[in-house]
Amino acid sequence: MRLARTLRFDASDENVFEHAAQPDEWAISGAFEFSNWTEDDLKGKRRQAFANGWLGLESFGRATFIATAKIEPHEYRALVERLAAHFVEAWGAPDLDAAHPVAEEELAFMASLCDEHEANTLLIVQRELVASGVSESFRAIAPQEATLDLVAVHGTLDD
Repeated sequence: MRLARTLRFDASDENVFEHAAQPDEWAISGAFEFSNWTEDDLKGKRRQAFANGWLGLESFGRATFIATAKIEPHEYRALVERLAAHFVEAWGAPDLDAAHPVAEEELAFMASLCDEHEANTLLIVQRELVASGVSESFRAIAPQEATLDLVAVHGTLDD
């Protein structure tokens, strides 16, 4: 099974999001945060989070890029528990029993998205408000093939 981890190529996430995810966090879409938003909510850094931010599952900050990676079953189960607790603490779910199925659904959706791609595939999300709520589209960028000899010199240059 695959899920995705946040990436940071530079410091831009720190500048464009109110709260940036740390590098190497497991991540999901996190579109549930925007379910009741209107055009009036889409200003400044909040607009950037809405438009293309993935939700890191440790900091609950946002990241622009994620990459698919293998996840172990025990890690996945721990993420379900963590997300369920977040739903109770931050979103007012009545208790863990009520939050657990929703957390499972969020992670299952993300796993199905990631399982379509090989490891290290970059994923980008784009969102927009539509009449029925939030519309998401996803773009995948396959990992580039490069052999070690393309990036490293072996031996000496004295011949």
